[in-house]
Amino acid sequence: MASPFSGVLQLTDLDDYIGPSQECIKPVKVEKKPGKAAAKIKIEADGSYFQISQDGEAQKLEKAKITLNDCLACSGCITSAESVLITQQSHEEFYKTLAFNKWQWSMEILTDLRWICYAEKTHGSFIIPYISTTKSPQQIMGSLIKGYFAEQQHLTPNQIYHVTVMPCYDKKLEASRPDFFNQEYQTRDVDCVITTGEVLKLLEQEGVSLSDVDPAPLDAMFGSAVEELTSHSGGGSGGYLEHIYKHAAKELFGIEVDTIQYKPLKNKDFQEVTLEKDGVVLLQFALAYGFRNIQNLVQKLKRGKSPYHYVEVMACPSGCLNGGGQIKLDGESSKDWLQQVEKLYESLKSELPEENRTVTELYERWLGGTDSEKAGRALHTEYHAVEKMSTGFNIKW
Repeated sequence: MASPFSGVLQLTDLDDYIGPSQECIKPVKVEKKPGKAAAKIKIEADGSYFQISQDGEAQKLEKAKITLNDCLACSGCITSAESVLITQQSHEEFYKTLAFNKWQWSMEILTDLRWICYAEKTHGSFIIPYISTTKSPQQIMGSLIKGYFAEQQHLTPNQIYHVTVMPCYDKKLEASRPDFFNQEYQTRDVDCVITTGEVLKLLEQEGVSLSDVDPAPLDAMFGSAVEELTSHSGGGSGGYLEHIYKHAAKELFGIEVDTIQYKPLKNKDFQEVTLEKDGVVLLQFALAYGFRNIQNLVQKLKRGKSPYHYVEVMACPSGCLNGGGQIKLDGESSKDWLQQVEKLYESLKSELPEENRTVTELYERWLGGTDSEKAGRALHTEYHAVEKMSTGFNIKW
């Protein structure tokens, strides 16, 4: 997806990329001089492209760039209406708002809207019933900030500018969905989404180095002091699989699961977790990361051959910590960099949500219980099948 917030889309790691329509109408002009054979393309270890002529001369090529207008020509990935919304999702827009307004503002870091867009625009009503209605962590925090926090501070939702920092550009489009817009106050639950890469640009723009900045105390916005950062078990893509697996094992079968053993299948981004008792399979979960694995899963569902009770799906290979908006280091392999990020993420103390006192208080004081109508509105959403456009650009001749 290309968009105004990044100017252009740089295509990398295309071995796992698919477009919803499996085709792109971006025209490519190839210059071929008379009397000369076509040149060969060589890809270096760092991802650089070189054109090698017949006489062995190497010429470095620019990376392919696709503008928003190119994408809008087919509407396979993004519509013109969506593009208008995400023009406000940029670090420039955030900086402009911060400079000209005095806002109460909060910033939250985490987790995929892409497997949602893929489902809505490609498989429509077939796949949507299988998708969990639970909002993403970004949008749940949006409900809390513009709802609970606003009430605590005696503010209206439109008096708060809520910014999230995400590893993925697709979160910008998620924040712009009409489902997360408050008609009464004419404000979104998440006003602006910037990626970690854009945070780096902001710091460079201001001449600030994080190593020179003293850390601020953790915000006690929910009424109780937070002494340290805590995380969850289950890696850097939300941990939903592990949490639901352990909870289901305990509630349905009375089995306490301490450690989960993953079984890799075709590749490391498709793994299974199975709970057995007396040779009988009680639960069979899986994680499917990357579009190649997602497509295989969808085909199994269509044929009625999927054995899984629950699947954690992420568009990016290796999950959210490998998102397209993450900071990339020059001169260091993406694999080594990802391992460092995963190690830092896993270094935090993990905690079960149901044992967190703040979570319990939120349900009791604000949501009115776990099964209340208010909890349903604040924590859940719905998805919509999108009718495919038929234009001259996507007609196969």
